[in-house]
Amino acid sequence: MILKHCRAHGVHSLRGKLTVANVALLALGIVVATAVSLMGMRYYLLDQVDSELLRMRDSLESTQLTARQIDSLSALAFVREGRAPEAQGPPDADSLFAVVDAEGRALTLGTFEPTANQRALAAAVDDPRALTGDADPRDVTVDDSPFRVIGASLPDGSVILVAGSTDALHKGMAKALKLDLFFGVLLLALLAVLTMLSVRRRLRPLEDMVETSSAIAEGDLARRVPSNHHPTQEVEQLRLALNSMLQQVEVAYRTRERSAAQLRRFVADASHELRTPLSAIRGYLQLYDKGMLREPAERKRAWDRMTGEADRMGRLVDELLTLARLDQQPELRFRNVDLSRLVRDAAEDLRAQQPGRPVSVSAEGAVLVRADESGLRQVLGNLVANVRTHTPADVAVVLDLERVDGVVRVRVADEGPGLAEEDAARIFDRFFRAGGGAGSGLGMAIVQGVAAAHGGEVTVRTSPGSGLTVTVTLPAGLCEMSS
Repeated sequence: MILKHCRAHGVHSLRGKLTVANVALLALGIVVATAVSLMGMRYYLLDQVDSELLRMRDSLESTQLTARQIDSLSALAFVREGRAPEAQGPPDADSLFAVVDAEGRALTLGTFEPTANQRALAAAVDDPRALTGDADPRDVTVDDSPFRVIGASLPDGSVILVAGSTDALHKGMAKALKLDLFFGVLLLALLAVLTMLSVRRRLRPLEDMVETSSAIAEGDLARRVPSNHHPTQEVEQLRLALNSMLQQVEVAYRTRERSAAQLRRFVADASHELRTPLSAIRGYLQLYDKGMLREPAERKRAWDRMTGEADRMGRLVDELLTLARLDQQPELRFRNVDLSRLVRDAAEDLRAQQPGRPVSVSAEGAVLVRADESGLRQVLGNLVANVRTHTPADVAVVLDLERVDGVVRVRVADEGPGLAEEDAARIFDRFFRAGGGAGSGLGMAIVQGVAAAHGGEVTVRTSPGSGLTVTVTLPAGLCEMSS
């Protein structure tokens, strides 16, 4: 399973690197622990063997016996301690001894000739005299078996070599090493499996992020990274940040699409609005060029029509230019403006243009505002023109001005037919005309643009048969009151 998983993801993946790192660290720990334990075991067991050999040397040297005296049975029994001297087999006993002369030859003790083990022990030691002065025993090999040997000097110049076997020690260390290696490999395999499963579960959110990114690249902008049941703090933070970024990307993309659609619609509407007066002017010019306008009255009517269409184009171009400047966020000429006077002027203009319309004004005193006067005049003019164009001439209109909680509100309300909900939602769209009525459809867009340039807002309240109320609110920072 591990090999299959590694082939699927590769050791260069984050999952593979984490698994390899964990396994390598555990392997290093096992190697260090095994080495320390084996060294400790060897030191402990060798210390026991060496201590026994040193005690035997001290006992032999303290007797002050010569090699001839050891020939006696009592001395031999003391030294041998029950050891059968005639053993000729391989050195499988726990200890050996041999008496050697100055040249290192094994000596005969009484009637007993040196055994093969004793000769081998004597041959394994190069300088018996040197052993008598060593503080610690030495390692020697007797017939391929490991021993620790030490020498005890006798008064007659001979040396007794005493050796203790370390074969059991080496075999025990070999078994311990094999056991450590077995369990170490088992632990490494178990760690690799557990790490793979744990990393797979922990990295599942990252895989979800990859799937989400791929889905978004294919066009599913609404896709988001799902939440994990047991997320880590860092991964959860990354998920939240990524979802927030995706939300902003989606909003920006939708906004760009909407802006592109609006731009295409704006260009089409502007082309249509300009084509209509141009077509009319071109038609009258063709009639004049072909001599079909013979009567002065016909030429006068054609001239008036071309002048009217030219004025219409001029107003349309001016409104488009105003919107373009508002889109570029121009620097307005702020100064103290009496907004109450502007409201009263707009009401007087409406009365002059439609004398039969009831107009009520509530704008007493003076309300000074730091604003661009021409922009506010255009706002009020467009609102009044909207009422004049889209409501019957006998419908009542109310212009109201108030200062509440540090803001100034200009309200223009009529009792006309009102707008449907879908038309009210598009009232600020450029070139939008409810029911295909008169006008260019740019007036309310200009009102919203000018208000936004002043840091204000425009709200609309309407319903079919209940009239239309447009409220322009300017922020408190621009308002100053005087009486």
